[in-house]
Amino acid sequence: MIAENLIGFENLPQTIPHYCFESFRRHNKRDALAFKVGDAWSYLRGDEVIERVKRIAMGLAALGVKEGDRVAIISENRPEWSMVDLAILSLRAVNVPIYTTQAVEQIRFILENSGAKMLFISGKKLWKHAENAIHSVEHIEKLIFFESEGIPAGNSRALALSDVEKKGDEFTKIDADAVENSLARIQSSDLATIIYTSGTTGEPKGVMLSHENFVSNVVAVSKGLPIKSTDRSLAVLPLSHIFERTVFYVLCSNGVSIHYCAAFDQIASHLQEVKPTIMTAVPRLFEQVYHKIVKKGKAAGGWKTKLFDWALEVGQDYWSAKDNNNSVSPALAAKHAIANRLVFSKWRAGVGGSLRFFVSGGAPLSKKLSYAFWAAGIPILQGYGMTEACVTCANRPDDNKVGSIGTPFEGIEMKIAEKDGEVLVRGPNVMRGYYNNPEATASAIDSEGFYHTGDVGYVDEDGHFYITDRIKDLFKLSNGKYIAPLQVESLLKQSPLISQPLVVGSGRKQVGALIVPDWDALKEEMSAAGHDIKRSREELCEDPHFVKRIQKDAVDLTRELSDYERVKRVYLLPREFSIDKGEMTPTLKIKRSIIDEKYSEAIDEICGAS
Repeated sequence: MIAENLIGFENLPQTIPHYCFESFRRHNKRDALAFKVGDAWSYLRGDEVIERVKRIAMGLAALGVKEGDRVAIISENRPEWSMVDLAILSLRAVNVPIYTTQAVEQIRFILENSGAKMLFISGKKLWKHAENAIHSVEHIEKLIFFESEGIPAGNSRALALSDVEKKGDEFTKIDADAVENSLARIQSSDLATIIYTSGTTGEPKGVMLSHENFVSNVVAVSKGLPIKSTDRSLAVLPLSHIFERTVFYVLCSNGVSIHYCAAFDQIASHLQEVKPTIMTAVPRLFEQVYHKIVKKGKAAGGWKTKLFDWALEVGQDYWSAKDNNNSVSPALAAKHAIANRLVFSKWRAGVGGSLRFFVSGGAPLSKKLSYAFWAAGIPILQGYGMTEACVTCANRPDDNKVGSIGTPFEGIEMKIAEKDGEVLVRGPNVMRGYYNNPEATASAIDSEGFYHTGDVGYVDEDGHFYITDRIKDLFKLSNGKYIAPLQVESLLKQSPLISQPLVVGSGRKQVGALIVPDWDALKEEMSAAGHDIKRSREELCEDPHFVKRIQKDAVDLTRELSDYERVKRVYLLPREFSIDKGEMTPTLKIKRSIIDEKYSEAIDEICGAS
């Protein structure tokens, strides 16, 4: 059985360009790809996309790109990213994506390690960021800019994407069948991409993924989720990340209209304009949206705030009952209907009013937030994946368990290792290995073909998997008790006053938390309580009133945990952890060892030195 939108695709060569081209031809939607220029949305029809991809491919061929060559991209989300990607793959070349937030030294390492022959850059801003890294990499023959005004003066290697397309036109006039001949040579086993992991320790590792890895995932996800060719999506996560990249291929193959969002500060307006029906996101987005909604509801005052609080409580009770397979009483159903009409309808309007479901990945989302969105008629399906195995599993609209990562997609095996509870994955989605790193490959994929994810979890009687933490993030207190910090942090994130929590205490007497407050929310509340807020953040971090206010939320939110897991003391930080300071990876994962070392004295203070 194959997904409805992919009927007939099984007769195609099992490669990404064939799947995407066939979908663009079959549906030829006027808004196959959409992007905003100034105040207006611009659209590319399916046949226009195909022609541009072919021109870019032939232009690259004219510039000397051959089968197996590596071509890198560093750009924010935009249609050019996807079209260049498909052009590279159409030549049997290899796409090497680079995060726009990647540190300069890591950009240099990726370009050197991959042996990239050419590099696509969106424009002036990213050129300025990456210039020092690029200058030292001599084997890059061409720098191709999406925005021609971003081309640095006097750089003999630089040209515009429009110039590449012109070369493609000229090449096609000489050999009209060149693209089709190239497409005919692509094999499903061909290497499609090398994605460098942004690991929290050591140098990045280049994950090698073939066309088969991606296509098997396209088919499996398409069977598992109800994706329609009439759907609209908004791409907000970076295409350089495996999650959004795989999602693009899935949505493209299913004929979904894809709208690009280049920056997180554009999400709110884009949601209203695009009115997406399906969308992928990460918990951080939902946490920010939830806290804004709560803040607005609390600020309304009087009966409006009382109604808002009542609706939140009803929503929690309603979805908790549904999630735990309990029957919803007629009285609770009636209350939910009222809350839905008076409060939750406004939530749905805030995300465009047409959303059928979100798919969330990257980190756990707390039950409280999940229940709130589900009760509001905004389903969030938590899923799971990693660079080395694409998208492996997810909840389904008709089979959802809040807190779980769902069940594996068809053809993918998952199991829990008996020895240490590690989650293992096997299937056609699992990578070929790490580029030029056979030792790391051998340690990641065992003799039975299972990829060792590094995550700890369990599976319930219904086959739903749960992730409890990363093996390397687990730590032990001086009393021998193990702490899973991610689970505790997901609870702390429920506070509208907490922006970034980091649970600490390895080798210490008790658990504590380094907290970056939501400074606007905290200042507003403390000002209303009569406290002086006209001081620097550093000064406010040391004010016992501010510390105690955040500490109260931490204590309350972790009260139901075992005594040794509860956060009893906190230490406030003036600013969020950053990529530039080496505290986070480009995918926004905290480098815990760096933080532990940097704030060791503070951790001793709140957790007790060992």
